[in-house]
Amino acid sequence: MTLLALGINHKTAPVALRERVAFGPDVLEQALDSLLSQPMVQSGVVLSTCNRTELYLSVEQQADLQERLVRWLCDYHHLNEEDVRQSLYWHQDNAAVSHLMRVASGLDSLVLGEPQILGQVKKAFADSQRGHALSSELERMFQKTFSVAKRVRTETEIGASAVSVAFAACTLARQIFESLSTVNVLLVGAGETIELVARHLREHKVQKLIIANRTRERAERLAEEVGAEVIDLAEIDARLVDADIVISSTASPLPIIGKGMMERALKARRNKPMLLVDIAVPRDVEPEVGKLPNAYLYSVDDLQAIIEQNMAQRKAAAVQAESIVVQESGEFMSWLRAQSAVETIREYRSQADSVRADLESRALAALQQGADPQKVLQELAHKLTNRLIHAPTKSLQQAARDGDTERLQLLRDSLGLE
Repeated sequence: MTLLALGINHKTAPVALRERVAFGPDVLEQALDSLLSQPMVQSGVVLSTCNRTELYLSVEQQADLQERLVRWLCDYHHLNEEDVRQSLYWHQDNAAVSHLMRVASGLDSLVLGEPQILGQVKKAFADSQRGHALSSELERMFQKTFSVAKRVRTETEIGASAVSVAFAACTLARQIFESLSTVNVLLVGAGETIELVARHLREHKVQKLIIANRTRERAERLAEEVGAEVIDLAEIDARLVDADIVISSTASPLPIIGKGMMERALKARRNKPMLLVDIAVPRDVEPEVGKLPNAYLYSVDDLQAIIEQNMAQRKAAAVQAESIVVQESGEFMSWLRAQSAVETIREYRSQADSVRADLESRALAALQQGADPQKVLQELAHKLTNRLIHAPTKSLQQAARDGDTERLQLLRDSLGLE
C-alpha cells in the first residue's frame, strides 16, 4: 500500500486550467466512483477549491501508476495530457503526508496561514467518506492532519495577524475601539472588499451597520446577509454624524467624503472621535480630512504597511509550523511502517499456532493409545522446538554462507540473541 498526493494549485497552474480540473459538488460523488473503479486505487479523497485540485489516495504500487492516474484525471475532464502534466505535482508516502499537513495548516495557501483551508480539507474528507469506505491508512492520515493543523494554530502565530486589506481594516478598528459592540459603522461601497469587511464586523457584533452604495440593489443583498441599513450615497452627508467608524471602498473617480462634510459631522458629534479607513484607489476621502482634530484617517497604504509587518510575523511563525509538520509526519510514517508488520506478525503467530495444534493433537492421540506420558511430553517439546526453529536456522545458515554479516546480526537481534 502506498499513499499518494496528486494535484495542481495556484503555484503550478493558472486559473484557466485550475477551473477546468476542478470537481464541483454536483459531480464529486460520480468522480469518486470513477476514481475508485480504477484497479490500482484502494480509496481516495478529492480536495477541490478555487486554488487547488488534489487527489489523496491509497494505492497498490505499480510501474505505470503515475501514467494511469494522470490519464484518468485528463480523460475525466476531457483535457489534453500535455496541457496538464507540466502543472501537476506528485508526492508519495512521507512527502504526501507532509504535503497534506502543510495544506491543512495554511502553509501552502495563496495567503500564508489563511484559516479557511482547514474547513475545506475537513469537508473534502467528509464528502469522500460518504458512501465510500476509506482505507485505515488514509483515514488515519487525515485524522492526524486535523490534529496537526490544530496544533499549528495553537502553538504558533501563523494566523494571528491580519494579512488582507479587509481584515486589516477591522483589526485596526478593534485596536482603536475597546469593543465594536458599542460603535456604529458606515460602509461606503458594496464590492468584494466591503463584503468581507461587513462579514468581519458582523462576527464582532457591531452595534449598527449602515451601507451606502451607488447601486442600491447590490447593497440590499449584502445588508440582508449582515443585518445592515442601506442608504444612498447622497445621504452620507446627513448620516455621517452617526458613524464612529467609516470604511470606504468604491470605484468613484472623485472623493465621496470631503473636508467640509467631515467638519460638519464632527461639529454635530461635538468632536467625538471618528476613525476613517479609506481602502479605495483613487481615494474616497479627501486627504485633508486627516488633518482635522478627532478625525483619524488611514489610507490603503497605511493598511499595506500593517499587512507587510503582519506577513513578516506569519513567515516567522511558518518556520515553527514547518518543524511541527516535519515532526508529526515522521511520527505518522513510523506508525504506518509499524502497520506493515502487523500482517506479518499475524501470519507468524498463525503459523506457530498451527504447528503447536498439530503436535498437540498427535500427543493427545498418543496418550489416548496408552503411550508413556513422560515420553510423549519429551517428544512434544523436542518436535515443537525443532519445528519452530527450522526456518530461522535455515536463514542463519544462508546468511553465514553468503557472508552477509549485516543480515546475520539482524537475525540474531530478532531472535533475541546477545
